[in-house]
This record gives sequence, structure tokens and C-alpha cells, in this order.
Amino acid sequence: MKNDPVVKTARQSPRLTRRSVLKGAATVAGSLAVPLVLRATVLGKDGATAPSERITLGSIGIGAMGQGHCRIFAGYPDVQVVAVCDVDPWRRDNMTKQLETVYGEKQPSGQFQGFKAYNDFRELLARDDVDAVVVATGERWHPAISVLAAEAGKDIYCEKPISLTIRQARTMAQTVRRHNRVFQTGLQQRSSPEYLKAFEMVHAGLIGEVKLAYVTGSGVSPYQNLPAEPMPEGLDWEMWLGPCPWHPYNYRYHQAGPPKNVVPWCCNRAFGAGDMTSGLVHGLDSAHQGLRKDGDGPTEITPPGVNGAASLTYTYADGAKIVSTTTLQPGTHAIPEGWDPKTPIVNFGVLFVGDRGWVHVERFGLLDAYPKYLLEGKMSKAHSVADHHHDWLDCIRTRRRPKADIEIGVCSTILAHLGCIALWTGRALRWDPVKEEFDGDREANALRSRASREPWSV
Repeated sequence: MKNDPVVKTARQSPRLTRRSVLKGAATVAGSLAVPLVLRATVLGKDGATAPSERITLGSIGIGAMGQGHCRIFAGYPDVQVVAVCDVDPWRRDNMTKQLETVYGEKQPSGQFQGFKAYNDFRELLARDDVDAVVVATGERWHPAISVLAAEAGKDIYCEKPISLTIRQARTMAQTVRRHNRVFQTGLQQRSSPEYLKAFEMVHAGLIGEVKLAYVTGSGVSPYQNLPAEPMPEGLDWEMWLGPCPWHPYNYRYHQAGPPKNVVPWCCNRAFGAGDMTSGLVHGLDSAHQGLRKDGDGPTEITPPGVNGAASLTYTYADGAKIVSTTTLQPGTHAIPEGWDPKTPIVNFGVLFVGDRGWVHVERFGLLDAYPKYLLEGKMSKAHSVADHHHDWLDCIRTRRRPKADIEIGVCSTILAHLGCIALWTGRALRWDPVKEEFDGDREANALRSRASREPWSV
């Protein structure tokens, strides 16, 4: 794909940006010495952002998450959505109408047609006027799109999990670094106030030494062979499948038209690994940040029922553990003082257990803490993806690394994949986090990658 003529990479041609065009236009205008009248919004006055300073954005994948991202970004004054892409014509047309309405309301004429919708993401990436892209497809497409986007000189916001396999994740990181792109993973809890407060409490030692974190329980999906159903009109099923093995269309994989679920394809292991990678990855990522394990990995992964483990357990070289379970069962789990066993570990949440107390955090405020005086009331600001967006946009301008940089995305995505492989093999696995391979386990090592349909292998 690196030689695909459709995609212009950063090495193939210098990027002609709106900034350079406007700078040149200003020079020409000055030389003509002719009075030029511009609207205040063009100059960035009256609270508006000048067009030359706006980040131009393309959004690839307009499902449940993609629609949300696109609508939110369209509301930012320093962003201009100029292109969208989806293989479902209803979703392309629907988002086009929404953007025409949003941007049209800001125009004197009440109309706006300044963007284009695509079926093939390569056409979007070939545009020199696109600064950055949001990748909100299923994870089967994240590696190929992100690699080609980096090669085309685009900065990237990619939903989690960033890959379908461990090796794909590593290739993505290498490509992003080689092309010096700003990559934000959609692990927005890293920018959420309730989690930042919990991390602050843990890192400050308010609950003592913390060597244990509980995250909610989760499972993996099997391979499915669902029957063929009538193909929705206009749906490009070949592009939907992309790098994955061919399967006939079935509504459970893709709900044509308005999306009713966030990740329906995860019911089939061919397209995703189920809740482990689609949901639990958030909790695993937050556990890693709280335990200061960013850039590290476990040395052993033990599935439930093996070696006395009651639940899926990640063990680190220093003895720290992350345990995946829905509830803490007396006699099988280490239940900290002050914890009610009837309390579930919340979705996307984490229970950090120290030797002097604990903190249980979830997406809409600190749920609970012990000792009780540590909890000074609920958070006043609710969970939002906006802070995560703004962090990415700021990094595009400053070229620093965002809170959920590519290496963070790799580390947490691999953590989820390790849990999947332990559950699939049904045995305790020894893992080398530096070499990123299993010790002496050929079957487990084979599961670090999988074949992809050409030309989409990464």
C-alpha cells in the first residue's frame, strides 16, 4: 500500500496548506495596493477563528461513535470538518445533511456546501487540504487507515482498540513515530476529571501503597458463521470487510442506516474480540495509569480456574496485579476493609486497593472511597470526550504528545489482547513485555497476529 498511487504521502509531495496559500495571497494583495474588505470572521475577530488557523478535519467511519465525534468537532470554532467517509450511503448522506445545517447556520446565506463525502477513505487521505483525521471505524480497519494516514502526513485520532492484533499495534506505533504524527487514542478517561482526581489520590499515597486494581469482568467472542441476509442498497460490503476474511452480510455485523449499537461486529471474533477489547480496554488503561504501568506490561496472565485464580489476572514483575471481575466474592478475592461485596465493579471503572484504603472511580464522578474522609463530595464536572478532543487539537498545534499517545494506545490495546489470548488458550501465559512475545508458547505466539486480505495487511 505504500506505493498506492491514490495516497499522496508526506514524502511524495510537500503539503500545500491553507496557511501557505493565504500567506501568499496576502502578499499579492499588498503588492496590488488595492483596498480589500474582509468580514470580521475571516480575520478571526468577534470570537471567531480565522480560517488560516483552523484545523481541517476528515472523519472516517460514521457509526455511533463517528457520528458523535463528527457533530462535536463541527461545533469547535478552531476546527473545520471538510470531509467524511463511510461505506454506508445512508450514514454519508445523513452526516452531510447534519453538517450542512450546522455550518449553514453560521453563513449569511444560511447554506453551506464546503465538504465532500467519500466511500473510499483513500480518496479522503489524498486531499492536501486535510490536516487530520478521526478514525472511528471498527478495529479491523484501524491499522490500515492509521498507517496510510500517517504516511499521507495526517495527524490521527483513532478509536480504541487501535488494532485487531498485537503485531498490528506495534507496526502502527512505528509508522506514526517515523512520520512524526500526533496520534490520540480514544481512551478519553485519561482526560476525564473524575479519573484524574482518582489518579491524583492514588499517586499521592492517600490510600497507601497500591499493588492491586480491580476492573469489571469481561469475555471474548467466538468465531461466527451467521447466515447471509439481503444486502442493504448501496452498502459497499467488500470495503466494510476490508482486511478480514469474507463473510456474507448479516445485520448483526452492520446495522445499515442509523446505528443502534456501538460495536455490533464484536459478536464475531473475525472482526473483533468482544467486550475485552471493545469495553474493558478502558478500565485496563485506567488501571495502568493509576498503577504507573504505562510503557510496561504484565509478566503473567492467568485465566479463571487456572493456578487457583478466581478471575482473569494480570501479574507484573513487581507483584502488582490487575484482576478482572464483576464482583468481589468472599473467600475467592482479596476484599479490602470497608468494601461491600454486593457492590459491582462498574463498567469502565477501576477499584484501586492500597494498604490503607481504596478508591472506586467511574465515569460520572468518584463513586466511593475508604476511609470516607478521602471523598470530598462528588465531582462537579461530568465525564466528557471534549477535554480529550482539545488535548489532541492543542498537540496538533504544539507537536507535543497527547495524553493517550500512540504508545499508550499500543500498551493498553496489547493488555486487552493478552487477556483474550489467555482466555482462548485456557492456560497461564508467561509474557515478555520488552520482546512482546510469550515464553515458550508457540500457540499463544501465533495468536499475536493473523492473516489479512490484500492489499490491507499491516
